[in-house]
Amino acid sequence: GPCRGALHPLSLLVQAAALALALAQGTLPAFLPCELQPHGLVNCNWLFLKSVPRFSAAAPRGNVTSLSLYSNRIHHLHDYDFVHFVHLRRLNLKWNCPPASLSPMHFPCHMTIEPNTFLAVPTLEDLNLSYNSITTVPALPSSLVSLSLSRTNILVLDPATLAGLYALRFLFLDGNCYYKNPCQQALQVAPGALLGLGNLTHLSLKYNNLTVVPRGLPPSLEYLLLSYNHIITLAPEDLANLTALRVLDVGGNCRRCDHARNPCRECPKGFPQLHPNTFGHLSHLEGLVLRDSSLYSLDPRWFHGLGNLMVLDLSENFLYDCITKTKAFYGLARLRRLNLSFNYHKKVSFAHLHLASSFGSLLSLQELDIHGIFFRSLSKTTLQSLAHLPMLQRLHLQLNFISQAQLSIFGAFPGLRYVDLSDNRISGAAEPAAATGEVEADCGERVWPQSRDLALGPLGTPGSEAFMPSCRTLNFTLDLSRNNLVTVQPEMFVRLARLQCLGLSHNSISQAVNGSQFVPLSNLRVLDLSHNKLDLYHGRSFTELPRLEALDLSYNSQPFSMRGVGHNLSFVAQLPALRYLSLAHNGIHSRVSQQLRSASLRALDFSGNTLSQMWAEGDLYLRFFQGLRSLVQLDLSQNRLHTLLPRNLDNLPKSLRLLRLRDNYLAFFNWSSLALLPKLEALDLAGNQLKALSNGSLPNGTQLQRLDLSGNSIGFVVPSFFALAVRLRELNLSANALKTVEPSWFGSLAGALKVLDVTANPLHCACGATFVDFLLEVQAAVPGLPSRVKCGSPGQLQGRSIFAQDLRLCLDEALSWVCFSLSLLAVALSLAVPMLHQLCGWDLWYCFHLCLAWLPRRGRRRGVDALAYDAFVVFDKAQSSVADWVYNELRVQLEERRGRRALRLCLEERDWVPGKTLFENLWASVYSSRKTLFVLARTDRVSGLLRASFLLAQQRLLEDRKDVVVLVILCPDAHRSRYVRLRQRLCRQSVLLWPHQPSGQRSFWAQLGTALTRDNRHFYNQNFCRGPTTA
Repeated sequence: GPCRGALHPLSLLVQAAALALALAQGTLPAFLPCELQPHGLVNCNWLFLKSVPRFSAAAPRGNVTSLSLYSNRIHHLHDYDFVHFVHLRRLNLKWNCPPASLSPMHFPCHMTIEPNTFLAVPTLEDLNLSYNSITTVPALPSSLVSLSLSRTNILVLDPATLAGLYALRFLFLDGNCYYKNPCQQALQVAPGALLGLGNLTHLSLKYNNLTVVPRGLPPSLEYLLLSYNHIITLAPEDLANLTALRVLDVGGNCRRCDHARNPCRECPKGFPQLHPNTFGHLSHLEGLVLRDSSLYSLDPRWFHGLGNLMVLDLSENFLYDCITKTKAFYGLARLRRLNLSFNYHKKVSFAHLHLASSFGSLLSLQELDIHGIFFRSLSKTTLQSLAHLPMLQRLHLQLNFISQAQLSIFGAFPGLRYVDLSDNRISGAAEPAAATGEVEADCGERVWPQSRDLALGPLGTPGSEAFMPSCRTLNFTLDLSRNNLVTVQPEMFVRLARLQCLGLSHNSISQAVNGSQFVPLSNLRVLDLSHNKLDLYHGRSFTELPRLEALDLSYNSQPFSMRGVGHNLSFVAQLPALRYLSLAHNGIHSRVSQQLRSASLRALDFSGNTLSQMWAEGDLYLRFFQGLRSLVQLDLSQNRLHTLLPRNLDNLPKSLRLLRLRDNYLAFFNWSSLALLPKLEALDLAGNQLKALSNGSLPNGTQLQRLDLSGNSIGFVVPSFFALAVRLRELNLSANALKTVEPSWFGSLAGALKVLDVTANPLHCACGATFVDFLLEVQAAVPGLPSRVKCGSPGQLQGRSIFAQDLRLCLDEALSWVCFSLSLLAVALSLAVPMLHQLCGWDLWYCFHLCLAWLPRRGRRRGVDALAYDAFVVFDKAQSSVADWVYNELRVQLEERRGRRALRLCLEERDWVPGKTLFENLWASVYSSRKTLFVLARTDRVSGLLRASFLLAQQRLLEDRKDVVVLVILCPDAHRSRYVRLRQRLCRQSVLLWPHQPSGQRSFWAQLGTALTRDNRHFYNQNFCRGPTTA
């Protein structure tokens, strides 16, 4: 605007000085608003950019090898956008202008790419243009090795489309024509369109409505993915010349719709049609996917010649009968992984399941997945065909609704490392029974669930409780989670002595474990009993497991919630190898062992309990953790702690290195008490209610290396708070209320920090903000500095990066306006004064002296009219209730709670001058107050001081013609005198009645304030009189 233009000349010197200062300070991040990450990657993801950033010439653009512009709003790519990146190898432009059907708001969009955009980058090897609304393949450099054009609007491929890309090895064209990206046709691949790509090894054409395999594919192909099209016939000529093929995926082309999780087209009757020799010439094939293909049987001829096949996926078909008698697996001696999941019979569950004898020929089989077949009994005959497979390691049997399972059969598989029986209905040990092959129909009463991802992660995968170890490295794991177990009997685990990891979570086990339940499992090292109802009553619980190292008893809260029931945790001391114990989320609060003891325990998760209530019981549980002499990690998160006294920390094990106190209610922390934990290296106080780091500082000599203070309300930090923690390397201050980050907080420690997280703080981005220079000095340690460290104020910068403008060079707008106003005033005066002196000098001189003569009189009159008090309060001291109301209600409301509008009251016992007579004080009080306030309980009998004060107020009315009387009646129902009734008629607002209801008190105080601050002359009813008039 014009005003801002006027500021420019005045700010040149300020800018010059600021520029000189900035040159001596740290430089801004080179690739603003993006972030430079290791290995030459410039990350510009999720910045809502509308064009490719024009990085400064000083930025080391020659060192950039990868540029990611994922999920922005770039709709136009120019020829010059990437020309400065002379060594760029990888470029990600995914999700910038998605097709309307894939856009979250379904907005139409079209991306424009100029002809030389990518040709200007001759070193480019990897280009991702997926999820962009482009209809043709742009001109591409011959150096390209990987190209992704998935979820675009490209529907035609001809020989000219990808001509010249001789180095291309990976081509992805998935989802260009399917239900989420509809096109009402199919992707058209002209015969021989890809034949010129002599080095192409990976081709993916999934979800494109293809009805035939494209002709003339390059013979160099090793991976061909054609799943979820509509190719329902396959013959040898469809895959002719693809002799180098190693992985072929043709699943989902003729789908089983009763198990589909997305829109599905029913497979025509009699299809799919696979020629017996379709795959016969693919001698190098290692992976074949025929999932979701409506197969009812397997033709052994399909697998002739596939001696190198290692992975076969036959899931989601109708092979429930075939797997009991097929001979198709003979000859697949090198097969390692076989997936037969969800080959169930509609509305039928099998009583037993026999695996065909041909399974016994899979001598290299390592993993077999047969979950979702739906059979109710697991016995020795079920897996008899697998008994002599020396390489078998993983067996998936989950979600079969198995109710009877002979777990001892797994003892006959010496190489077995993982068995998954989760999500079944196993309720206890099963008696051996002969398999009959019987099939039981459910007569339509049961509706089977729709498809969902039921693949479980490995047992013990770290979640929020990251203390428990994983079972991945152990020799034998059995997962029985999410079954119907109510009790555990030792008979269940007969012949499973080599079992090392057992998962029993999410059952309904409610028994009191007494040391006899797991007797056969002498080598068990990890036991997961979370999400049950275990009763920890016996002191010898789990003592039958001498090698137990990890025990998860979290989420067993029901027994601990029963009032009056005691719980015995003394068994911990009798587990000599126990290193990890989780008692999390049990609501433990009382009636437990007074102390945990263990010489071996290294990690304890005690989160989600009520330690605040336990420590509130005097010294009863003060030493609860003290007996854990080797404890290294302790999690006390979510324990409703409001305070943490030094004596609580002093009674924690001195061996602690990690202490978590997340998500409590700590508003204060005694930092000096950290000296009581001499080995502590990591402290987590995230998610508490700390408002300032002002009580002392981190103690000298602390071994603290990691400190997490995120998610608090910290708005102030005293200088040198972190300075003495010389070993501190990682500090998280994110999601607080910090308006600045000062170098004085850290002292010499700042340069040693490896991580300083200050994201999600409302930083005050004022001109010359000191935190900018500091963060630039340590920018290598600040994650997300260019884009995720944002301003909280002023308003025009709120939510924007702190580098939205250079705060070191910007002008202070307030100072600029002050300078502008002063200079404008100086110019106006320099012009106005000579002109006025010339034109009307004598008149100005006369007016000046006239005002000079008037001011003293005005000042004296103001001094005469000034009164010491706003109101003189008169009441009967003999009535204690009235006196109490005056001192505790009236005085407080008018003198203390009105802020700047407070009134000055004159009270007899407080403001009268000792030594003067009663009448002198009374006269002075009435005449030095603007109003005289009478507080009356009743109005029919007035005497003594009240009467004398009233007569003086009436005398003032006669002498000064000022009505200063204001009446407050505390008992409105009492009889009123004739004077009061008359005054209510004439001057109603000077007579106030104390309300019966508390809701009316606010209005009363407002009316009283008005009556005391305005002249009564304004309150008189003009229909009766005009009130007193001044002389």
